[in-house]
Amino acid sequence: MSIKTRFAPSPTGFLHSGNYRTAVFAYLYAKANKGTFALRIEDTDRERSKKEYEENIMESLAWLELPHDEFVRQSERITRHTGLLEKLVREGKAYVSREESKNEPGKTVELIRLKNPGKAVTFHDEIRGDITMDTSDLNDFAIGRAIDDPLFHFAVVVDDADMDITHVIRGEDHISNTPRQILILEALGFSIPKYAHLPMVLASDRTKLSKRKGAKPLTDYRAMGILPEAMLNYLAFLGFHPKDDKEYLTRDELVAVFSFDRVHTSGAMFDETKLFSVNQHWMRKLTDEEFITRGELDAPDKEKLLKTIPLLKERAQTFGEAREMLSGELSCLFSTPTVNKGKLLAKEPEDAPGFTKNALEGILELLAGLPNDVSAEQVKETVMPYADGVGATPGEAGSPDAPLLGAFRGAVLWPLRYALSGAERSPDPFTLISIVGKNESSSRIKTALAIL
Repeated sequence: MSIKTRFAPSPTGFLHSGNYRTAVFAYLYAKANKGTFALRIEDTDRERSKKEYEENIMESLAWLELPHDEFVRQSERITRHTGLLEKLVREGKAYVSREESKNEPGKTVELIRLKNPGKAVTFHDEIRGDITMDTSDLNDFAIGRAIDDPLFHFAVVVDDADMDITHVIRGEDHISNTPRQILILEALGFSIPKYAHLPMVLASDRTKLSKRKGAKPLTDYRAMGILPEAMLNYLAFLGFHPKDDKEYLTRDELVAVFSFDRVHTSGAMFDETKLFSVNQHWMRKLTDEEFITRGELDAPDKEKLLKTIPLLKERAQTFGEAREMLSGELSCLFSTPTVNKGKLLAKEPEDAPGFTKNALEGILELLAGLPNDVSAEQVKETVMPYADGVGATPGEAGSPDAPLLGAFRGAVLWPLRYALSGAERSPDPFTLISIVGKNESSSRIKTALAIL
């Protein structure tokens, strides 16, 4: 049997991560079994369906790199649905019921109702095993608002059968819908597909993830700077775990290990903190050039930007954060900062006037002996002995006779970092010097000394 799955969203609003997790599992199962993955847009709700929502679905699936092998738009199949509703009425398996409208009292509507045999229905769930439900309490349920206006349950059943869907993969909130859909399939004489009902994706309060609970469209995460491979990796692990306990898998690796026997039955919580951590992992896997390109990063000096990437990989969990850092606390790497005397002297010891000026002069002398293109490690090895030997001259720094007053280290390093960055929050001064370069760093220190 050739496996065929489908993702069948309704374009009545922006879908969130819980919806797309279903798409991920349906895609992975199809490809793990060398089968077909179909996309069906269920747009028969004429009032609420909108083109912008459909476009967002297509855009999100393309971003996740979940290509479909077949595309169907449900509204284009109304003639088929109408023909089968008429057939059931002709055969006496369904009937037209004239009833008072629930929404508009006094108005009569025509519903198409299926004659319910009122029996127990058993189906095998690929994740949960056999499930038996009594359908007698469903009574004769509606399958159409009119002969040419099928309801959800009817249209879904017909489309799945016509598309030869072998496995219906969806959330566990659809378990209660399955018996009535099986009754429709039996009435139509269609084969019954296999079912797999996935655990719910939960919000932080352990209730179903929804827009009311703050769930975002997938395109919002793209705008935040989440990588598609990170989002795919994270969504795949919402209710699934491979045998080898690996945490980070590519799409091809996920296809290779995916199976229903590794899908959980309990709900999985959507945790943005964990998503950002997964994203940081995939960001760090990129080369520095890829990091710049895929993060759409820009700076006045490309060479300095490349030197900044290791810092961004260490600190940023999204490309949005990386861009904010470049325009915020790391902007000092690309433009000369403005400093003021008060902050330069913020940590000067009260009983040592002139301490800050002497410290900066000492560091300036130390930097003179370094190459312009110097590493942070080299700067640290040069400056730290001096900072630890507060009060010593550069020639004495690090010697056994230098006064080792490590408590004053901050009084040396703070004005150095502030002179280089002009900010209270910035990378350490050794990193700043290595990225900005010795010459520019020396110039900034001289500016601070002039202010003092």
